[in-house]
Amino acid sequence: MIIPKYQGRSLLLIMLLLALPSLTFAQGTLSAGNTAWVLTATALVLFMTIPGLSFFYGGIVRSKNVLSVLMQCFAITCMVSILWIMYAYSFAFGEGNNFFGGFSKVFMAGVAEDSLAGDIPETVFAMFQLTFAIITPALIVGAFAERMKFSAMLLFSAIWLTLVYAPVTHWVWGGGWLQQMGLLDFAGGTVVHVTAGIAALVAAIVMGKRHGFPQTAMPPHNLTMTVAGAGMLWVGWFGFNAGSALAANGDAGMAMLVTHVSAAAGSMAWMVAEWVRYGKPSVLGIVTGMVAGLGTITPASGFVGPAGALIIGLTAGVVCFTATNFLKRVLKIDDSLDVFPVHGVGGILGTLLAGIFASTGLGIFSGQGFADGVSSMGQQLGIQFIGVISVLVYTAIITFIILKVVDIVVGLRVSKEEEIEGLDIALHEERGYII
Repeated sequence: MIIPKYQGRSLLLIMLLLALPSLTFAQGTLSAGNTAWVLTATALVLFMTIPGLSFFYGGIVRSKNVLSVLMQCFAITCMVSILWIMYAYSFAFGEGNNFFGGFSKVFMAGVAEDSLAGDIPETVFAMFQLTFAIITPALIVGAFAERMKFSAMLLFSAIWLTLVYAPVTHWVWGGGWLQQMGLLDFAGGTVVHVTAGIAALVAAIVMGKRHGFPQTAMPPHNLTMTVAGAGMLWVGWFGFNAGSALAANGDAGMAMLVTHVSAAAGSMAWMVAEWVRYGKPSVLGIVTGMVAGLGTITPASGFVGPAGALIIGLTAGVVCFTATNFLKRVLKIDDSLDVFPVHGVGGILGTLLAGIFASTGLGIFSGQGFADGVSSMGQQLGIQFIGVISVLVYTAIITFIILKVVDIVVGLRVSKEEEIEGLDIALHEERGYII
């Protein structure tokens, strides 16, 4: 077959054009696959807060306070997003020094469409990290649910993001002193769960108990909503942990697998512990065990294998169940939605266990756990302990100061009459349900 001259030239041009994308990609540093995965993970993590955490918390409180919890989670999402763009991203991920990111990226200065963070756009990285910054103060809402003023919640969350979350994030992930020391925190054991858990404990103590606690029963008003929220959290957590690999690779795959294993193990362990202790397994118990398993695996998710995740999840279910009962029944501290015993205790436990079960086979870290012998494991455990204690103490002190300042400025608690009436009507003049 004879090809006309003009057709032959056209065919040659088409072949050259088809070759161009591969030539361009080979010379560039942007990974389309990694970018697509982190974009997806970002949406999953935002899904954890709205609607996941909102529904999870909303179903546990009494019906007269359901809208107040949903409102708090929604408002935190909006406010933190604005503050992140203004300065918090810079404080967390600017170059700065070992303790503070500085002002180089205020109002996202230098973050352009073609700016890269590794091999993904910096805009995608910043947005992914924003979703973490959103859910962390939203977790604390569970500690003071049903009794904090809305204005106080906004002021507290804004200052806490600035003085606690952003600096700790820089220490651990932004090139700060804990990252340089070698702390293992893949997706937020210290950054998210320890900070939120310790802040929740301090807030519960400073604010005091709800009216009637513990004499008056305060059962969840809508466990169907809570279970729906728990399911959303479980799915969204894949973006939380696997997305923290910042790549579509084996590290992300392993992180997703161990996240699921730990969640399932935590659920079963809590359910069995509750069954043995109280004679019946509860729906609230099994979903809370899931959250405990997820929170505990979070810091270790990029460093352990499935067997380690199974042990971590089972341990989380039992330890967090015990901590919840001890806090409420022995210490009688009214952490309304069990933020500290689930997230705080889980974050501490998971951060320490990461130093024990870290594996050499996961690519992103050489490992200091069982695979490397007792000596190196002890060294890594020391680093993990320093990370936990430093974040714990810093968070507790700064949170206490913030709460006292907010109390002076706007007052922390609603009145007794407003608390009895319910925050939905008292603060928002709305009802969650038509009576």
